[in-house]
Amino acid sequence: MYARDNVADASDLQQRLPGGPEVEAATEMLRMLADGTRLRLMYLLSEGEHDVTALVAAVGMARPAVSQHLGKLRLAGLVSVRREGRRALYRAKGGHVRRLVTEVMHAASHRVTGRPEHD
Repeated sequence: MYARDNVADASDLQQRLPGGPEVEAATEMLRMLADGTRLRLMYLLSEGEHDVTALVAAVGMARPAVSQHLGKLRLAGLVSVRREGRRALYRAKGGHVRRLVTEVMHAASHRVTGRPEHD
């Protein structure tokens, strides 16, 4: 058996690629997570609902800055908001987003600590 026998041709590979809209949406989502403050906020929001006051205290930033980051995350479709009286409660939107944040933080932890990667 030769190595070239296992190689898919270009048209097979092209058919397996995700479409343009999916790639654009994924790129935008990852771009939003590429900011340290937003990633920290998403990590907290992946664990459950929090209001702006709790998030401000947790990340140690001014309320307007946290609100601006939450607005961007909401526009990107990564965060949902629910009203409870006058309070707005934020949460990571959906299991895929929560798992993405959790997995990237686990991968970062492995990289920083030198622990071996999982297969």
